[in-house]
Amino acid sequence: MMSAKAATPTSGAQINDWLEVKGLPGRAPRRGQIVEVLGPAGHVHFRVRWDERHESLFYPSEGAAIVRPAGNGPRRTRRP
Repeated sequence: MMSAKAATPTSGAQINDWLEVKGLPGRAPRRGQIVEVLGPAGHVHFRVRWDERHESLFYPSEGAAIVRPAGNGPRRTRRP
């Protein structure tokens, strides 16, 4: 898994991003990889392949965040 990470809200999520959802009390968070971004702007939801190896639709809610490896933020271009 990813060791160094930076969590962001689910807006701007893309295919292959990892999603982490806060677990129920006493349980670990769930993780899954976004395999499809669905819906129009303002009603975006995702098809997620969870660590347990099954897929489901996920509608963003409180306690969910996109997790990217540190250093995978927006790319900067060098100017000559």
